[in-house]
Amino acid sequence: MSKGIAHYQVGETFDDFLLITSANKSIASNGKPFLALLLRDRTGEIDARLWGAKKEDETLFKKGVLVKVSGEISQFRNKPQLKIQHIRQALEEDGREVKQFVEEAPVSVEWLEDQIKEFMFEMTNANLQRLTRYFVKEYNEELFTYPAATRNHHNYVSGLAHHVVTMLRLAREIGGIYPEVNKDLLYAGIIVHDLGKIRELSDPDSPEYTIEGRLLGHISIMVEEIQHAASELHIEGEEVMALKHLVLSHHGKGEWGSPKPPYIREAEILHQIDMLDSRIQMMNTSLQKTKPGSFTERIYPLEQRSFYKPLFEME
Repeated sequence: MSKGIAHYQVGETFDDFLLITSANKSIASNGKPFLALLLRDRTGEIDARLWGAKKEDETLFKKGVLVKVSGEISQFRNKPQLKIQHIRQALEEDGREVKQFVEEAPVSVEWLEDQIKEFMFEMTNANLQRLTRYFVKEYNEELFTYPAATRNHHNYVSGLAHHVVTMLRLAREIGGIYPEVNKDLLYAGIIVHDLGKIRELSDPDSPEYTIEGRLLGHISIMVEEIQHAASELHIEGEEVMALKHLVLSHHGKGEWGSPKPPYIREAEILHQIDMLDSRIQMMNTSLQKTKPGSFTERIYPLEQRSFYKPLFEME
């Protein structure tokens, strides 16, 4: 395999295998048809264009298909883009498998499982602990395989659990500095806040939004799940309402997708931790493929800023 698509620079030629994670037919401003593809390997992903796409191309090059592709890395709207010169489906004799091209969390699933169990063991509020254990048991397989998003941050296998564990570790440090923080509520909110994405997204490897995900969204889905779990476990009390609020408000603002802004201290902390972890992860992803002394590509969710990678290295 090559050095990985994330490490190619504008002007270089690419010739290797990639996995199609999305494929959409489109029409250029000049009226010519093309296929807009999103291609990936374990190092990252890149937008690609297959110009002059024919009807049979739409059938051959679909989501989940491995392809042998060659072309030139160009730049479009300040982001790398692969201009495809030749493409074909991977053959059995090529010896490639989809799992070779799917990015995974940089830590083991076993470690993530142990971490979440450890944090749940620290909880002392019986209602919050029971609700949290219910969801971890209910979605045990999906929690440790699904990504946290389709693009931008933690968009890899086990990304959801990796995001949750990183947030929990940040929450523990904050709780140590501010002992008045209700760590049980904060931990529970962190563990469940994005679990609705398991129903919002289609699968772990190359996820797309489900119909339910597009119509309801993971926040609404999870609030409904909390009520169902509370009823099934015969849990009553303010904890249920507070946990719902943490889920409802974790995006912070209405324009960011939150039905409610944070009105509980732990809800505000959850929102800030969520933002911090996702934004650091996006910066790290871009900086990893940037040479020292230069700037990253523009990162759209970070106000389209480019970040400089200093020449001096961390010891």
